[in-house]
Amino acid sequence: MNTNTPDLFDHPAPGGGSVWLTGQTDLATQLADGGYHPRTATDPDLIPPAIAAEIITRYTWPGELVLDPDCGPATTLVEALHHGRPALGLTTNPRSWRLARTNITTAKRSGAWSDGSILDHPATALTHIRAAGTRGTATLAITALRNPTRSTATTDLTTTLTHTRKALHPDGHIAIVATPTRDRNGELIDLPTAVLAAGQAAGLVLVHHAVALTAALHHDGVRTRAGITKRRRAHNHPSGKPIALTAHRHILVFQPALATVSAVAGAGHHHLGNTAVREAPFLHIGRTDLDAVGAAA
Repeated sequence: MNTNTPDLFDHPAPGGGSVWLTGQTDLATQLADGGYHPRTATDPDLIPPAIAAEIITRYTWPGELVLDPDCGPATTLVEALHHGRPALGLTTNPRSWRLARTNITTAKRSGAWSDGSILDHPATALTHIRAAGTRGTATLAITALRNPTRSTATTDLTTTLTHTRKALHPDGHIAIVATPTRDRNGELIDLPTAVLAAGQAAGLVLVHHAVALTAALHHDGVRTRAGITKRRRAHNHPSGKPIALTAHRHILVFQPALATVSAVAGAGHHHLGNTAVREAPFLHIGRTDLDAVGAAA
């Protein structure tokens, strides 16, 4: 097990930290049950439907707008529709746009909430779409940290978050989902710190840091769902040392700085929006056990 991994909660937030049991059902089953197009699974930064649903139900009520400024194949939007929330997504990737439209259309035909849209625009367009009635109305924005090994990943995320704030309700939340990623030497990249830096640069304050499992939790531990190919690659990594399989996503939840100050000031009146009151108790699993979980087969 890699002992040089960053602490899961190096950056404590007012809402604390928690572990979400979002991996009890495997991803293939989640996608099949949700009616997603088969190519949805090929997105390398895919937000699993169970994780999207967990965030949505924790931070919104039915009827509140959910936004994804870089939506990929739109699992976040589809789960919002299935849970009775209107949804709006943006992407400039033609393949993602077509796939997102297919998934949203399928969800609507299956009886999900009908108010779901996907725009062929970058997140910067959120600053200029007042006519669409979106500015300041989204209760929740969810998006993935995409292509995290790029040198511009953090600055690009800062730009996305800065413009996303324009569409966010003053008491709304922005959740960033980051998939654990290793460098060429097999060492885990400290993505939580990168996401935190991007959020702070965009004028946001971290209010919660969760670990959402993508593996099943059993009485005898966490079990990954990696196939034989991934397991062999982990044991025969180019770095010359075996690496542990990851089994989770990081979820960093932010609010605009002014909203956070207001919430703290009004805590005596229980004006906390939809945040900490719905958080599960923090299950402490330790410093390295999740970022480099050597889970059983």
